[in-house]
Amino acid sequence: QVQLVESGGGLVQPGGSLRLSCVVSGFALDDYAIGWFRQAPGKERERVLCRSSAHGSIGYADSVKGRFTFSRSTVKNTMYLQMNSLKPEDTAMYYCYADPGTTSDPPDYWGQGIQVTVSS
Repeated sequence: QVQLVESGGGLVQPGGSLRLSCVVSGFALDDYAIGWFRQAPGKERERVLCRSSAHGSIGYADSVKGRFTFSRSTVKNTMYLQMNSLKPEDTAMYYCYADPGTTSDPPDYWGQGIQVTVSS
C-alpha cells in the first residue's frame, strides 16, 4: 500500500526558509516518478518539481527555480523540499506525490498535504 506523509510546514517570514519532509512507504523512491506540487486557495494545482524515475533528472517550475531544492534519502524512504528565499506567493498547501512510471496529472498517489504560509 503506497502512503506518503508530509511534515515540516508552518509560518515563515518573507525571505525565510523551510524544509518539508515526505516519508513514503509501499514503494522504493527511485522506482517511481516523485516530487511536490502545491495548491493555493482559488488557484490551480502547480507542480513544483518532478524527479524522473528513468534517469533521475529533476525539473523545477520557473516560479521556484533557484530557490527550491529537492533531495531524497533512500535509506530513510524520505524526500525533502528545501525552500529558501520564500515569498508570500509561495503560500499554499504542499503535497508530495508519486507515480509508477511516468508522471501523470493528477498523480496516482499523494500525501495529505501540509500548509506553508509566508507572511510578515
